[in-house]
Amino acid sequence: MASLALSSISLQKVSTGASHSFRNSSSLCFPGSNHGIRRFGTKNWEKCRVVMNVSVGSRTAVDDAVFSDYKATSAFLFPGQGAQAVGMGREAQNVPAAAELYKKANDILGFDLLDACLNGPKEKLDSTVLSQPAIYVTSLAAVELLRVRDGGQQIIDSVDVTCGLSLGEYTALAFAGAFSFEDGLKLVKLRGEAMQEASDAAKSAMVSIIGLDSDKVQQLCDAANEDVDEANKVQIANFLCPGNYAVSGGVKGVEAVEAKAKSFKARMTVRLAVAGAFHTSFMQPAVSRLEVALSATEIRIPRIPVISNVDAQPHSDPETIKKILARQVTSPVLWEKTVKTLFDRGLKKSYELGPGKVISGILKRIDKKSEIENISA
Repeated sequence: MASLALSSISLQKVSTGASHSFRNSSSLCFPGSNHGIRRFGTKNWEKCRVVMNVSVGSRTAVDDAVFSDYKATSAFLFPGQGAQAVGMGREAQNVPAAAELYKKANDILGFDLLDACLNGPKEKLDSTVLSQPAIYVTSLAAVELLRVRDGGQQIIDSVDVTCGLSLGEYTALAFAGAFSFEDGLKLVKLRGEAMQEASDAAKSAMVSIIGLDSDKVQQLCDAANEDVDEANKVQIANFLCPGNYAVSGGVKGVEAVEAKAKSFKARMTVRLAVAGAFHTSFMQPAVSRLEVALSATEIRIPRIPVISNVDAQPHSDPETIKKILARQVTSPVLWEKTVKTLFDRGLKKSYELGPGKVISGILKRIDKKSEIENISA
């Protein structure tokens, strides 16, 4: 069923691409030029054009299934919180377009993001309110480093699907032209602040369970939940890859998981250095703030499929994308399903853009033969 999008999202708007520092990739690959139609797919573009010409009141109907038959040959994958490291962004200063992103970020954020990236301290960089915008900016700076590399623009033009781990979904949407660099950074800033406030409101935590399959981790959560009250219940929050699943919940529930893990034959548990129980109902207070900010943000149809963390599907309707992003902070991350689906859709080469090599490790756990290249900044 087609959902509704603001009438300002017109055919002309889609054709112009995004007005941010990825103008080359957006204008070359965005529907509107012959090259853009080729990248987007003639069938998808004609379908999109038809549904966008059907007005409903003051809105225009947009088919959310434009990308339903997408093919995945080459993918850009963007990291989430936890990938940050002191010193990131240093290489980006050698590329003017990448360095410019940090200058723009300073104006939007109201503090020196680059200094925090380069000099830390680690405790400061690890904070939710700082690490999220830092990873977003550094990951998009990595795109600019790739662009100036010999053959880099050709790689960017060849990408036919993108996604990101939690926070990285915002980075992927910016790369795909769904919103501008600036608007995306404003959303990420607010997201980090809202998640921190939600974490401060209740004692909660996250822990990685290493060495168990998802069914065993669920059984472990069920056993832990029998020992705690409702306010401390736990659940699987990140389905990362076989043998690595993150559990979120109240502190007492997480402690119960850690205490019982060995009896379930878990190899080890690792308490995560995050503010609270991300991707659970503990983050519900952040949803309303995100909804308000998203409703005021112009979101366009992405030029290539962006796979959602919430349902492992691509979405083309801007209004649906807004709803999905608001739900994302309380919904489990379906990263394992996303990656497996990409492989099923024919994925041959992936690029991890941004700090760290977390995503590369996950892909190798899912498919040892997977080909992935790290582009850091």
